[in-house]
Amino acid sequence: MDFSKILFIVLTVALYIEEIDNSKILGIFPLAAKSHYTLGNSLMRGLAEAGHDVTMMSPHNDENPVENGTYRNIVLTGFAEFYEATMKKLNPYERSYFSNSFNYLHKYQRATTVLMENIFQHPAVVDFSNSNETFDVVIVEQIACEALKYFAHHFKAHLVLFSSVAAESKVNYVMGNPTMVSFSPLIDTDFSNDMTLAQRIRNLLLYAYEAAEYKYLWLPFLDDLIQRYHPGAPSMFDINYNVSLVLVNSHESIQPSVPLVPNIVPIGGFHVEKAKRLPEDLENFLNLASDGVIYVSFGSTVRAENLPTHKKLVLLKTFGNLKQKILWKWEGHEVDDLPANVKTSKWFPQKDLLAHPNVRLFVTQGGLLSLTESISNGVPMLAVPILGDQFVNARMVETDGYGLSISFHDSNFSEEKLTSMIEELLHNSTFKEKAMEKSRIFHDREIDPLKKAVYWIEYVIRHKGAAHLKVWGVNLAWYQFYSLDVLFVILTCTVLLLAFLYGIVIALGKLFKMAVKTVIQKNKRNNKNDRRGNNKLKRH
Repeated sequence: MDFSKILFIVLTVALYIEEIDNSKILGIFPLAAKSHYTLGNSLMRGLAEAGHDVTMMSPHNDENPVENGTYRNIVLTGFAEFYEATMKKLNPYERSYFSNSFNYLHKYQRATTVLMENIFQHPAVVDFSNSNETFDVVIVEQIACEALKYFAHHFKAHLVLFSSVAAESKVNYVMGNPTMVSFSPLIDTDFSNDMTLAQRIRNLLLYAYEAAEYKYLWLPFLDDLIQRYHPGAPSMFDINYNVSLVLVNSHESIQPSVPLVPNIVPIGGFHVEKAKRLPEDLENFLNLASDGVIYVSFGSTVRAENLPTHKKLVLLKTFGNLKQKILWKWEGHEVDDLPANVKTSKWFPQKDLLAHPNVRLFVTQGGLLSLTESISNGVPMLAVPILGDQFVNARMVETDGYGLSISFHDSNFSEEKLTSMIEELLHNSTFKEKAMEKSRIFHDREIDPLKKAVYWIEYVIRHKGAAHLKVWGVNLAWYQFYSLDVLFVILTCTVLLLAFLYGIVIALGKLFKMAVKTVIQKNKRNNKNDRRGNNKLKRH
């Protein structure tokens, strides 16, 4: 091969790599909750650091520069403030509001409708939509944002979804992935994977209800919503299933293993970075805790100052009577009569804090990010779920043996109960051993999860949507997907065959009876004739 051909090949490969490295990627992460933004921002920054031209549409602004590529913010102004105001109006401390009832699905849809309409109407989004920009990939957060999948079509891009939880039912519907109803509880229940018969019945009914409502009520509504703001757009039914890839925030160390089709890729824990050095005052507090430290945080949605007074008193008395020092993420006004061993702050570097060897226990609401960061560092947990998916997460903590849980709404939520559970977690080494086992599984991977996410998004770009990864199941109706039509035909044929055989048996029975009756009647006639003959002989 001469030098010119070698040079041509080298330049072609270099240009191909350069094209992939400088792909234009749009991320749409409109949920204002800090945990959702943390995930979206981590993913988009990872893509920018990999050399891509990234645009992030979200309620928050990240002004930190990236080393490679570019990172541009389109800020959904007013969304964070609206979210804060909405959460103040709601009462997340009332279990009935966030219960796993059928009514929950309606509440969820009403809330997400307002969100999506506000996005379509937002001036920054309108201006951005009217630009002549195009993208190679549009990444949309799956939860509460289904109508925003339209923007992939609008910007002539391949559609990638990001799920902040595992491969839940709505993801499975879109990707043709089987939903294992028998051991996968619906995300808003408080069931474990080892469900009772009654729970499996309820779980199946909830799944069936959700699927019917999603397909026959929710998708048509979203179709109308998109047409209202973007007339002439493709049908929502086409948009919804035109997905190249789904990245799910799950891993076998966090959630139970489930079957996944090739274009659903788990990247759980991708936001967890190598621990950084703690601020000096915090480092000293942890180092000087001879009996260890308990870290307490109820996440970004629930503000500690808004906890019901009697529950706050239970927590303060419980922590005040422990030998351990307490670090409590506390938003709002200062606490009156704060126990001497308790230190509060509006914010702690949670991922770095949990990596400190003196942190012996994490008291948490059970959010998925908290579970992930605790598992990453092998810290046992006391899960106190309050709302949403926290209940099913808390069940996983107990089932897998690296912690205990008690619902915030439990009637037994008391100083005595909490103290007993905390002492059990601190002094029973089994919990720490299980947590460390989980941590080893979490870190034992073939590739860093963020690099894995970047690879698969680049894979979609390289292979122009990676249509070859899609399973044929997405083209089937639900009754075909589950072979219900086949079962119906088999059962129908079986019933007809049984009916036919039953008819034959009945007919044969009647014929047999008629034959027997004929034989009996013939025998009677013969006997009668024989008697007449005998009588004649006697007379002769």
